[in-house]
Parts: sequence; structure tokens; C-alpha cells
Amino acid sequence: MAADKLLSFLGKQSLEGMDFLDIGSGSGLHSLAAFDAKADRIHSFDFDPLSVSTTGKLRKLAGDPPNWAVERGDVLDAGFLETLGTWSLVYSWGVLHHTGAMWQAIENAAGRVAPGGLLFIALYSSNVVQPSAQFWLDVKRRYNAANPRQRWWMEYWYIWRFGLGGNPLRLPLLLKQIYEKKKGRGMSYMTDVRDWLGGWPMEFADDQAVVDFLKERFDFELVRISTGEACTEFLFQNPNKVQSKPN
Repeated sequence: MAADKLLSFLGKQSLEGMDFLDIGSGSGLHSLAAFDAKADRIHSFDFDPLSVSTTGKLRKLAGDPPNWAVERGDVLDAGFLETLGTWSLVYSWGVLHHTGAMWQAIENAAGRVAPGGLLFIALYSSNVVQPSAQFWLDVKRRYNAANPRQRWWMEYWYIWRFGLGGNPLRLPLLLKQIYEKKKGRGMSYMTDVRDWLGGWPMEFADDQAVVDFLKERFDFELVRISTGEACTEFLFQNPNKVQSKPN
């Protein structure tokens, strides 16, 4: 399913002939999707050692493929990124806005895209978030500063207000959403709640600002955009061509 979603947004039948750099691999699910989609080479890295370990476990379950590497790394570390070279597909879903320096992280990720290559990123959008970006930034600050009991209350406040919309009759619908999310993403609902409330540092991006930023910095062309959810998905292409070698 994850591979199908990845390929659908890319508009491709497979990733054969492409390599895949997964920035902030998290659980490793997207790297596994790239492997299932027949990417020639995969490199996964994350700043969080637990995420590196989890991605490594998925790689092991996939048979320890030699064309898939996993390591710890920081997208804000320019020296580390230089060692990776450039890639025909650079991917980072829901990660760059958690670095504490989102625009630098976007720029660093874009710098890894090979001539003619693609950049697929997803960022929390200030255009669609409700009630407002500032509201959620304040909530996240308070959650991270709270003691365990206070966090528990905030989690159930979130479920009541945003999961149920203040209406207990919506419980069957919420239970259906919980089931579908577990089936689709493999993440429990409460883990998802804590991940959202506790995600810090955190920034929101204006959709057009992202498009303008990558156009001005790299002359990247927007190929596709998907909006309406908390994260906006962007697919850009580096229009520069590979320089041919002289005869």
C-alpha cells in the first residue's frame, strides 16, 4: 500500500532506474516502500537513534538488501550531506519542519537532488491548519513543558475536542478512523496523538512560500502538489540537465 501511494504521487509505475534518499526515515516504512517499488539504491538516515534502529529492523526483514543503507545523520549537517552525493529522488515526509531550522533543512535537502531529479517533501501547512498555526505552536510548547499528569489531560482534551468534536455520538466514527489508521499506517491512535502534541521543535510553512523558495534558490519546477491535509505534499523537479562529457 505504501509503495502504491508513493508511486501514485510520483506518477510512476516503479522506481526502476532511480535511487532514493530518505531524509528522516522514521519507522523506515517509506524506505521499504521504495525498496518494494524496485528502486536501484536506497539510503535512509535519521537524527533519532531509535528511528535508525527501527529502519534497520525493516531492512533486515526485507532480507538485508545490499542496495539499501541505513545510518544516523543530520539534515542540518552540510558536511555529512556532502558525503551522500546527489540522488534522482530525494524524499522527506513530515520531517523538515521538526528540525528547528526548516528553511535551511529544505535548502539542504534540495541540494542533494541530482540534475533532472525529483524532490518529494511534505510539510505542515499554515494554509489549512485549524484553528491556527499559532494555536498549535502554543499547545505543543505547553505539552512539552507539562508533567506526565498534565500531558494525560491534554491528550484527552485533544481527543474530546478534535477526535470527537465535543460530541460523544461521534465515537463510532472515531473508532472507524482509529481502525483505518492502524490498518493503513501501523500506528496506534494514542501514539499518533502524542506524536502530534509532542512534536517539537515545529514550524508551519505557507505553500506558496515553499514553491517560491525552491524556485528562487534552485530554479526547481513544481510538478505536483497535494493540499487539504495537515501536511502539504510537494513534488519538484530539478530542471538542470546532466552535463555530457566531452568526446
